[in-house]
Amino acid sequence: MDLSIVIPLLNEDESLPELTSWIKKVMNENDFTYEIIFIDDGSTDNSWNVIQQLSSSDPNIKAIKFQRNYGKSAALNEGFKAATGDVIITMDADMQDSPDEIPALRQMIISENYDLVSGWKKKRYDNKLTKNIPSKLFNAAARKSSGIKLHDFNCGLKAYKRKVVKTIEVYGEMHRYIPVLAKWSGFKKIGEKVVEHRARKYGVTKFGWERFINGFLDLGSLMFVGKFGKRPMHFFGLWGSLVFFGGLVIWIYLFIAKFAFQQYNMTDRPLFYIGIISIVVGVQLFLAGFLGELISRNSAIRDNYLIEEKVGL
Repeated sequence: MDLSIVIPLLNEDESLPELTSWIKKVMNENDFTYEIIFIDDGSTDNSWNVIQQLSSSDPNIKAIKFQRNYGKSAALNEGFKAATGDVIITMDADMQDSPDEIPALRQMIISENYDLVSGWKKKRYDNKLTKNIPSKLFNAAARKSSGIKLHDFNCGLKAYKRKVVKTIEVYGEMHRYIPVLAKWSGFKKIGEKVVEHRARKYGVTKFGWERFINGFLDLGSLMFVGKFGKRPMHFFGLWGSLVFFGGLVIWIYLFIAKFAFQQYNMTDRPLFYIGIISIVVGVQLFLAGFLGELISRNSAIRDNYLIEEKVGL
């Protein structure tokens, strides 16, 4: 199969028929073999009924329905598991991503041998204060931290080689950092393509201000896990040792001061308590490193999502 088009959605019943028709038109014009995989992330509107109606007349349309809302990362992760195409395209269901971009994205994967191609919505129609400016700050921080030169990490329109989506695991809210996850998994050829951004035609955005706070927190978490996830002792052990020996040096100094210079009121000095705290904190950090090593070597955490229903899978 040439293409798997993975589309996570939440309460987008108005846009689904038009989006599906547009995708099918593009697929037929380019003579692609394809599948469309909708992941209904716990919609409370008529989205699932619309998907069932669409799939009943087209075997290329497949779908997964979550029992409740788990988030976009969970939806993408399940969609990646189900995808069977040589190239996987992800896009949003709100019709702000144009299906006309799909052939060019696929061509970059096939002809130029990219592992991942991320869309760049160079000209946006979002509110500048609530979306554009925070997005630019977030992308600048992500570029600096990851070393990946992309303008728009969080663009929903992306293309992947099949082996990329079968290798990475998208969890938590890490859908914003799929290029970083791919890089940590050894996929180095990551490209970018300017894509059309369309004004929202139906419904309202499902994301609020909290996504920016969560985005930066997730970036810090990802950078830490990517660097120290398999060797936590290298982080906690290093800082634990430094803090512990700093406290030990303070106590040695106070010991010498007491017996060599007859300074008996050490407990009245702030340095005495700084030394105690440093030793205790240093030991705790060191133990945290040991526990982290045990956990990383003896357990594998996986998210289990309750799927209520499937279509065509």
